[in-house]
Amino acid sequence: MFKVLVSDPISDQGIQLLYDAPDVEVVKQTGLSEDELVAIIGDYDALLVRSQTRVTEKIMNAASKLKAIGRAGVGVDNIDLEAATKRGIVVINAPDGNTIATCEHTFAMMMSVARFIPQAYKKTVEGVWDRKTFVGVELRNKTLGIVGMGRIGTEVAKRAKVFGMEVIGYDPFLTEERAEKIGVQLKTVNEIAAQADFITVHTPLTKETRHIIGPDQFALMKPGIRIINCARGGIIDEQALVAAIDKGIVAGAAFDVFTQEPPEADHPFLQNPKIIVTPHLGASTIEAQENVAIDVSDEVLHILRDEPFKNAVNMPSVPANVLNKVQPYFELGEKIGRILSQITQGAVQEIVIGYSSSLIDVDTSPITRHIVKGVLTDRLDGVNIVNAMHLAKTRDIHISIQKSSSQTAFTNLLTVTLKTKQEQKTLAGTLVAEYGERIVRIDGYSVDFAPQGNVLLVSHNDKPGMIGRVGTLLGNQDINIATMHVGRQVIGGAAIMVLTIDKPAEINVVTELEKLPEIVTVRELSL
Repeated sequence: MFKVLVSDPISDQGIQLLYDAPDVEVVKQTGLSEDELVAIIGDYDALLVRSQTRVTEKIMNAASKLKAIGRAGVGVDNIDLEAATKRGIVVINAPDGNTIATCEHTFAMMMSVARFIPQAYKKTVEGVWDRKTFVGVELRNKTLGIVGMGRIGTEVAKRAKVFGMEVIGYDPFLTEERAEKIGVQLKTVNEIAAQADFITVHTPLTKETRHIIGPDQFALMKPGIRIINCARGGIIDEQALVAAIDKGIVAGAAFDVFTQEPPEADHPFLQNPKIIVTPHLGASTIEAQENVAIDVSDEVLHILRDEPFKNAVNMPSVPANVLNKVQPYFELGEKIGRILSQITQGAVQEIVIGYSSSLIDVDTSPITRHIVKGVLTDRLDGVNIVNAMHLAKTRDIHISIQKSSSQTAFTNLLTVTLKTKQEQKTLAGTLVAEYGERIVRIDGYSVDFAPQGNVLLVSHNDKPGMIGRVGTLLGNQDINIATMHVGRQVIGGAAIMVLTIDKPAEINVVTELEKLPEIVTVRELSL
């Protein structure tokens, strides 16, 4: 019999799968202190929590039998993931359980901002019968722009079409074929800003998505547009939104999330009659709370029974003899994936991974997971080394592995090619004694740099004075160059320049670099 401890309030309906399992004994004991958990956790094979219980390293060190920790929700901030990984404990969450709840809340907010429902309610209960002020708009025949076409964005699109809306969408991993299947016209963010009557965002908050809708996008919008954010605070520039409302561009907005939660009492959203706000209620339904518990219960059963599972947020255990050989390549592989994701345009269709020399005789699947995680991590929410392969499959991304015993200049070489409908790019990296991780090739150019810190990748034409012009511009911006590597194939042809710099380059610096003669593109790599 497996023993499962439920240490936070979770509905019995949500964990009924565990109650019904003939090989599982469930014990519910909530409100335990750290010391109380330490005293009893050694008897249990799995632990289920919500957000109240903090699962610390001290607790896990006492958990001699623990195989899994299940978080009935998305966030795992209350669980020490590093300690769990060291102990070989799989931590799982429920990323899909709140999809419908958040989708429906998005539509509730959309309807509310279209018909001024909260404002009209407030006046009516105050005794004012005002039918003239609150003349709204219909959703039918309007264009809905969706930024982020993952699980929630796709569900929103389905419902919008039932309302008779035209749906346009943006997602860095959405191919034209998949967009056509779900009835969405693929657009850029700027095209959505210019064409949509309503915009809703459903992306994770990353460096790329922070303020993805800001002053430049508001300037493109037609008067009367309405904006909804039930995803993450910071995706939409809050100050720019208020300014757009004041200018008469945005007719109304509905926000379930804020950059800082809870917001300060003087936050401009709270006093603006054209902005509807709710306190992060996207996943707050009875069904969603039960669904996340059901999902976690199902996953825990799979783990206890040594069956396949998918929603782990840390790495499952790897045999020690394999781990010793492949672990040094985990971080290198993930960085190669992240660099490729940042320099390749278009929706990813295929990832080709090449292993050479001594890596051909070992199980390289753990390295592969790290590479795929690197490709996906900057643009998808909740990517980890266990679910990365699953997420790639659901987005029709093909992954192929090639192993070669051919001799190269390097003892072990990882070569990764990222293919999109628009282009393909290749990076190769290796580990060098005393120097660590090195990127040694970008497409056909030989380079040699450490993938860390602040890096600028400059594509340019090989003309005299290029290095000097770039160095002078950065110097004038008080940016010091730590290292520089230049690669070219023929004299006077296309070339690349890789610069490591002592501090991040602001967007205006990148813009000024791109204006220099013979510069083709400039990419700042976030590593």
